[in-house]
Amino acid sequence: MSEAKIVIAGREISSSRPPYIIAELSANHNGKLETALKIVDEAARAGADAVKLQTYRPDTITLDCDSEEFKIKGGLWDGRTLYELYEEAHMPWDWHKPLFEHAKKVGIPIFSSPFDATAVDLLEDLNAPAYKIASFEAVDLPLIRYVASTGKPMIISTGMADSDEIAEAIDAAKGAGCKELAILHCVSGYPAPAEDYNLRTIPDMIERYGLVTGLSDHTLDNTTAIASVVLGASIIEKHFTLDRSGGGPDDSFSLEPKELTELCRDSKTAWSALGQVDYGRKSSEQGNVQFRRSLYFVKSMQAGEVITPDSIKSVRPGYGLPPKELESIINRKLKSDVEYGLPVSWSLVE
Repeated sequence: MSEAKIVIAGREISSSRPPYIIAELSANHNGKLETALKIVDEAARAGADAVKLQTYRPDTITLDCDSEEFKIKGGLWDGRTLYELYEEAHMPWDWHKPLFEHAKKVGIPIFSSPFDATAVDLLEDLNAPAYKIASFEAVDLPLIRYVASTGKPMIISTGMADSDEIAEAIDAAKGAGCKELAILHCVSGYPAPAEDYNLRTIPDMIERYGLVTGLSDHTLDNTTAIASVVLGASIIEKHFTLDRSGGGPDDSFSLEPKELTELCRDSKTAWSALGQVDYGRKSSEQGNVQFRRSLYFVKSMQAGEVITPDSIKSVRPGYGLPPKELESIINRKLKSDVEYGLPVSWSLVE
């Protein structure tokens, strides 16, 4: 079997090359374009191979709804609604072009995680060289297929996904035309403890799926990320900020410039944090499972009405049916009245 590889902006990513280091800008712009531009500068200076953005608006990732299901309980963002969080954290879409232009100027590739089809369309207009599917969207097979249809290299994070769900995401990407695909082992806790990572899962993933495999790391230092390289990780993604005490939604679990420089320099040298092969959901993820994508009613309807494509939407949180059931739900009749913001369930349809 030939070695798995992908190519992003001319750079081959494979087990025979140094790990590809992605600096995740995420919400660390803290509402200022100049901060986002400076993060691109510092990522390039530190030696990162790419900068990654997140492309969404609050209404493309959740609903403006203050019911209990849409409120965050515990953790960094306790008490806030999803809409409030994403309103603060999202990157304005008119920033994307200057960020892409600036990254080109300083010589570092830049791409993004799109969260719906309109985000993909925006990124295609900017000629993004690749796409990343976030862990929470790994169950959104329609989104994966739409991204795959661009023909660009794809990276899928697997946090909270079991082995069957990982296989479904891979099949969706390949079936929709993706020829260059990588997956990242991930624990979707923010931050996540090193002992949750079970790094021996990485070589098992490589053997099981036959793809370029890496690590999306939410621990607070570089040890776990560096150790993963010894176990076959070809990609390392870490959140990156100018100042961990900056007060933004993701600052507290992000690397600062000195630490990113150390990660880029030391990613071949350490061996630690080895676990066991484990695809089970981790303790730090339990409270976040409900924030994956699922189907919700986006308008109030009466019993007997037929569900149409504009009646339901794939959004966070995850209390409704999984997005893969979208086609099965459309054209069915309702058994009872439903309200805007109600999760779709089989009990509501004929």
